[in-house]
Amino acid sequence: MTLSTRKLGSYGLEVSAIGLGCMGMSQSYGPADESESIATLHRALELGCTFFDTAQGYGPLTNEELLGRALKGRRNQVVIGTKFGFRFQDGKQVGTERASRPEHIREAVEGSLRRLGTAYIDLLYQHRIDPAVPIEEVAGTVGDLVKQGKVRFFGLSEAGVANLRRAHAVHPVSALQSEYSLWERNLEGDVIPVLRELGIGLVPFCPLGRGFLTGEVKRAEEYPEGDFRRIDPRYQGENYDANMKAAQVVRDMATVMHAKPGQIALAWLLHKGGDIVPIPGTKRRNYLEENVAAETVQLDLAQMKMLDDALAPGKVSGQRYADWIMATIDR
Repeated sequence: MTLSTRKLGSYGLEVSAIGLGCMGMSQSYGPADESESIATLHRALELGCTFFDTAQGYGPLTNEELLGRALKGRRNQVVIGTKFGFRFQDGKQVGTERASRPEHIREAVEGSLRRLGTAYIDLLYQHRIDPAVPIEEVAGTVGDLVKQGKVRFFGLSEAGVANLRRAHAVHPVSALQSEYSLWERNLEGDVIPVLRELGIGLVPFCPLGRGFLTGEVKRAEEYPEGDFRRIDPRYQGENYDANMKAAQVVRDMATVMHAKPGQIALAWLLHKGGDIVPIPGTKRRNYLEENVAAETVQLDLAQMKMLDDALAPGKVSGQRYADWIMATIDR
């Protein structure tokens, strides 16, 4: 099969209906495997999955370099989203310290262009809102980069309603990237209605609930040091037990439909609206192929309601991040 395409926002950006989150190819989820990661990127192109998500902070810096090597000679086949907004020193990220002053944005973009081996970035996100810099300055700076041809479209990540509106008033925001899935419904009350009012597309990261919706997860302490899941509150203690039980509905529906649980989770997102483009992350071809095939899974209204109700807000145990990470989210 070949993936269809979707309009991401109302401002001209078109991408594959399912994208590929590339962070795990360089960090957070076990050791890197560059040859398999590059093979996965190439297989994605064959399947019509052409929307690749990276960031300056992934690695840090090395994930963009990986994409640059993998996509050499194939740049015109892909849409690349990357992000700026954290501070780096000697090739390492300085905690959660943010950096979005105009001069830093321009410097960050030059670095991303160099690492990606490209003359332009398709979708440039601010990785997290910087409370020290008015969002109007950020939007204006990215708007200038658009005029210069170095950026095509502007996005925000984990931004709240007020900053979305203020940024959009200066330069159109094409996409918001935020965590959203059956597992994490925090956007439904206020953010998604505003996105649709303003014509902004939604790019859900962690659409498989950090693995819980695939049914293939272990307790936090069973993961090695350095694996992000060791510090994920939802993987810990009683939260883990409750969450495995909560996700059973997805596994049961997958069995009935002769699908994978992760495909049910992705199909749910795709059925939530044509302005939603999930970016499940993987560094393995077999998981990529499973994820892409989710576009063929059809859910009826009764099945959507069953999933909505079973994993409604409050049904998942534990907050989605440790406190120090939650502090960076604009809600």
